[in-house]
Amino acid sequence: MTFHRLLPSAERRAAALALTVAALLSAVPSAAGAQGPKLSGSIGSEVRLFFEEPKFDGQFDDPIAGIQPSLLAEPELSYDSQDRRHQFNLAPFLRLDARDGDRSHADLREGYWRYIGGDWEVLLGVNRVFWGVTESRHLVNVINQIDAVEDIDEEDFLGQPMVNLATQQDWGRVDLFVMPGFRERTFPGRNGRLRPGIPVDENAAQYDSELARGQPDTALRYSHFFGDFDLGAYYFYGNGREPRLVPSGQGTRLEPRYDLIHQGGLDLQYTDEAWLWKLEAIVREGQGDPFGAVVAGVEYTFFQAFESDADLGLLAEFLYDGRDEDDAPPTAFDEDVFFGTRLALNDVQDSTALLGAIVDVEDGSTSIFFEAERRLGDSWKLELEVRAFLNISDSNPASSFENDDFALLRLSYFF
Repeated sequence: MTFHRLLPSAERRAAALALTVAALLSAVPSAAGAQGPKLSGSIGSEVRLFFEEPKFDGQFDDPIAGIQPSLLAEPELSYDSQDRRHQFNLAPFLRLDARDGDRSHADLREGYWRYIGGDWEVLLGVNRVFWGVTESRHLVNVINQIDAVEDIDEEDFLGQPMVNLATQQDWGRVDLFVMPGFRERTFPGRNGRLRPGIPVDENAAQYDSELARGQPDTALRYSHFFGDFDLGAYYFYGNGREPRLVPSGQGTRLEPRYDLIHQGGLDLQYTDEAWLWKLEAIVREGQGDPFGAVVAGVEYTFFQAFESDADLGLLAEFLYDGRDEDDAPPTAFDEDVFFGTRLALNDVQDSTALLGAIVDVEDGSTSIFFEAERRLGDSWKLELEVRAFLNISDSNPASSFENDDFALLRLSYFF
């Protein structure tokens, strides 16, 4: 059985589109006054090792229940015209997972044409957009849907179809996004780990908008720097990326419901030598009563710590979310604190490590994570991730993961 046939129909279409665009782009002749297409990216293998027996029936229910191997590929094909005004980029993503069929998937992360003309630029196609400055939670991101089968840290995003019109002026940058074609969140399957107690049926998605997935989403963002301050502010209207999970009539599955929301967001960072002061905040309407959420914190870096080339950073953040969880999607970050430390050895191998903990100040539920990576030679990279859940309250949304402590090891080849 081929990898292509292991994927659901939507992912097969994404994979087919990625391969088709790649073939067309690679056929563009370099004689057209450009540098020619450039192929880069990575392929790799990883294994997740879970330390405890699964909490729910059906999760890896065999003698090797704790081991989850997979293969992944992230190629990227780019092409710039000689005058740099026209840019083409194609970045598909493919994963084949041995244990969870829903984690085997393909996505077109990026596939766009960008034209840059003086102070103006336009992007047409599929792209990923990242906003924000804080470490523990990426609160202000609203353009791209989260690819939740990859991890629970909300740092993996599906490609979003869009038209992005932007202008860069002395007084700042303004971006207008018009996004046709909504992307639904991915979830682990019934056999997967790191899932809710009741599996999510992605095919049973419901919408607040009568146009459902056809609802055009829009966003307007302003960003600029003022001395030592970096500021970003936006307004968004459309299908919320964060679904409510509603039990089915039989109670055997959860059905995602996507509400039509208005959301304003702000990200701000102040740099004062070794200090970084960070803030992300949103206000949302459309999921019960209007509510606000904020992540605020500080990072201090000891440069050349311990009389070495290494930099050591200390991080602390406070998280608050005022939503009513009866009418809005539940969150584990209603009132929490985050503490962490970041180490960059600044060596030839680009060795880095990050250790952090998020603690719920109300019930004491704690999530601890460790991430490290190091280059091996010129083309290989080794990554380690460890995540553990301690003292998790039964009323905390993270209680579904209390048996899902794991270590992940990934080896990637870059070309």
